Amino acid sequence: MKQNLSDAGPDPVDARLGARLAELRAEHGWSLGELAERSGVSRSTLSRAERAEISPTAAVLNRLCNVYGRTMSRLLSEVEAEPAPLLRAAEQPVWEDRASGFVRRSVSPPHPGLRGELVEGRLAPGADLAYDRPPVPGLEQHIWVLEGALEVTAQDVGHRLDAGDCLRLRVWGPTRFRCAGPREARYVLAVVLP
Repeated sequence: MKQNLSDAGPDPVDARLGARLAELRAEHGWSLGELAERSGVSRSTLSRAERAEISPTAAVLNRLCNVYGRTMSRLLSEVEAEPAPLLRAAEQPVWEDRASGFVRRSVSPPHPGLRGELVEGRLAPGADLAYDRPPVPGLEQHIWVLEGALEVTAQDVGHRLDAGDCLRLRVWGPTRFRCAGPREARYVLAVVLP
């Protein structure tokens, strides 16, 4: 469980993520205002995320990934150590968006020279996660439900997935992931860059 900022300072992952977000903005030569206009995220939220005063939500990270042309996994891997060829379960980075009830485990994080990655997602009962755009247009996704039920909406078409079902698609517009049952939905997301 994360500690409050007042207890021991920012979470180390949030601190590295904030620093990387600030680096990306500087690399593009954008002010906070310019990034806010491009991403649709408020200047205040951007500033607080860069200073690790808050942990950005999945929706905010998705908007920033879109602006920077990278997947969320790639961004999160940039704040972790160089990926190893073998990643034991206990070493797989886990990121949590408590506000939306979403837990994300980077099972096979991005690696230089590879276009695919594997993510385990967990949505709490009632969790509803909406992205207004893909982090990279045309991103290929394969969503395989391991436990529970998941509703995925893409290109205004809803799909109910039960345990064992797999949905394959390219993401061009908004998507929505919703836990569709009384139990947690656990799924594997295979992501392939176009």
